Amino acid sequence: MPLADVEVLAPASADEAIAAFGDGSGVTVVAGGTIVMPELNAGRLHPKKALLLGRAGLDGISRADGKVTIGAGTNIDALADGDEPLATAARHVGDREIRAQATVGGNLCTAPGDTPRGDLQAPLLALGATVRSTGKGGEKSEPLEDFLANGGGRLLLDVSYEDGPRQTAYTAAWRPHAHHYTILAVAAAKRGGELRLAATGVAPHAVLLNADDPLAGLDLPDDALASAWYRERMLPVLVSRALAEVGA
Repeated sequence: MPLADVEVLAPASADEAIAAFGDGSGVTVVAGGTIVMPELNAGRLHPKKALLLGRAGLDGISRADGKVTIGAGTNIDALADGDEPLATAARHVGDREIRAQATVGGNLCTAPGDTPRGDLQAPLLALGATVRSTGKGGEKSEPLEDFLANGGGRLLLDVSYEDGPRQTAYTAAWRPHAHHYTILAVAAAKRGGELRLAATGVAPHAVLLNADDPLAGLDLPDDALASAWYRERMLPVLVSRALAEVGA
């Protein structure tokens, strides 16, 4: 793994990280490294400039002004005892070592691979999350669903959602292995008269679902974990379980 020609940037603050990232051209972001390092070791990634975020102060969870804000550098293990359905999803990401190292930002920004990744995406979609990012055109905030669809090449700074009680559910098909990937998962959140339903494992990134017809508009994948046939049959089952848990 020849890295002698890589320019390494290690910002000591969020402002330094934003300045170092610039418009994102040629920058490989390294936070927890649980996705980037295997790609480097396998020779599938050849960075010219590496931005190390471990000391950039982008971690932490805060509650203020009716909003929960999670820094992009927060490790996944920090979510395990927090708000649902995010906490349940977090507890099932990899194993304890992975959760202690992997970050929220990495989970939301992971590129599609041979197997589903990004288990936190569906719960945060169900919570109606907004992300704040920087890159070409400067800093902006947008709904998570828009970021997942169009946010490639931007540096995620934090993700936030409305604080307060809600009915939630998280149902999934898991593999019985310590370092498993989640085959398929459905997250639901109901607050007042609004129900939000989302799934991972049905597309390159998590998507919002139609509760009345969860298969609508989906082109389900075949991959190393499961076939499209299996997903087509399991998704309605998981949706029904989630809806029953939130009383919808």
